[in-house]
Amino acid sequence: MKKTMTRYSLNLVALSLLSYQISAQQKTKVEDFTAENLFTNNIEGPNFDKAGNLYVVNFKEDGTIGKVKPDGTCELFLTLPKGSTANAIQFDKAGNMLLADFSGHNILKVNMKNKAISTYCHNDAFNQPNDICITQKDVIFASDPNWKNSTGKIWRIDKGGKETLLTDQMGTTNGICLSPNEKILYVNESVQKKVWAFDVDLAGNISNKRLFTSFEDGGLDGMKCDTKGNLYVCRWGLGKILVFAKTGKLEKEVQLKGLQSSNIVFSPDKKYAYVTLQDRKGMERFNLK
Repeated sequence: MKKTMTRYSLNLVALSLLSYQISAQQKTKVEDFTAENLFTNNIEGPNFDKAGNLYVVNFKEDGTIGKVKPDGTCELFLTLPKGSTANAIQFDKAGNMLLADFSGHNILKVNMKNKAISTYCHNDAFNQPNDICITQKDVIFASDPNWKNSTGKIWRIDKGGKETLLTDQMGTTNGICLSPNEKILYVNESVQKKVWAFDVDLAGNISNKRLFTSFEDGGLDGMKCDTKGNLYVCRWGLGKILVFAKTGKLEKEVQLKGLQSSNIVFSPDKKYAYVTLQDRKGMERFNLK
């Protein structure tokens, strides 16, 4: 009996060590990328241009765009017109910067050669364009929350700036992204803590709304799909990035240093994920490998 208990105890120790080793292998190293307090608490919308330059909204003060160098240092890229505050950045095929301007209720376009800013799309029915994603054909999908009423809309903005309301039957729409083949649109609701998936047809219409996943705690913010179709979800308030397979299975959880993870982008070489943190007013990154 004594030997049996000893073997049992040794087995427990071995299993515990194995569990620890597996946990250590799976734990993702997170590191600071920029210093803290370089941006405002509206830091969001990180994105890379074709040349590999990283841009992030609201550098030092709201209504600006910051350019982040590879070493994590930052400089002012441009200041938006009075009354405009960007929340998300995308680039079209021509290299123009497109911005979700939540306070001006616009989609703005920036000519990257001369930094000229123009209104790409405006509609008085916009609540406040929050996040945007873009197709290979320069079709934009925009989330449009009404935070006061906990409702939201999804808009399609075709090339040239013509907008179409796809649905107004949503909760507080926030993060939005496309699958790699652009056939699935993911949209989350911050207040309701749900992530929805829609089918996207060739004309850019959405259908077959279905619940992808939901949560009981925390908030939801930016999302991105990687090249394999895995969905990365910012858990605002919890300081986590959750990685889901396209089946909806939770594959990985990355614990960040800050708590208010607002958006995420992958480096052009797909080695790192860069995350904006509103409580730290800066960025962290982790290795995707």
